[in-house]
Amino acid sequence: MYAIVEIAGHQFKVEKDQKVFVNRLPEDEGKSVAFDNVLLIGDGDKVTVGAPAIDGAQVSAKVLKHLKGDKVIVFKKKRRKGYRVKNGHRQLLTEIQIDTILASGAKPAKKAKAETKAEKEPAKAEAKPAEVKEETSQDLSKLTVAELKEMAKDKGITGYSSMKKAELIAALS
Repeated sequence: MYAIVEIAGHQFKVEKDQKVFVNRLPEDEGKSVAFDNVLLIGDGDKVTVGAPAIDGAQVSAKVLKHLKGDKVIVFKKKRRKGYRVKNGHRQLLTEIQIDTILASGAKPAKKAKAETKAEKEPAKAEAKPAEVKEETSQDLSKLTVAELKEMAKDKGITGYSSMKKAELIAALS
């Protein structure tokens, strides 16, 4: 049984007990992670394709270690001009081992902490009296633009997708 799953912005073909190097994940070493964005599952002759993802399918994996990839050298040169630039970097990676591939019946993975915080913020703002409006704007300035846009979407504000952070804070307060 194999699956094509999206992990950290890239698509991987994975099988049970396979080790995969992916872009750095925020989980600690030894922890389990679940990926809900399963695009395809193949089991012998039976192939299930999602549109775009398969509902209820899940791939769970264990984080083995965090490491850096091989050094990549970027060298630029323009001939006869004396222009030479040498740069390089090492990509931050996480090694994971695939534990299970569930075709259906999987529970959705827990939401990220940032999303949960954004959902709690509007409830706090409504519970406070009007005198504390300055503190609310300070709390909003601590949030990211994505969280502010999500709050604007929930409140029904139109045109939030093209607003900057300051405009979003003004519209929300």
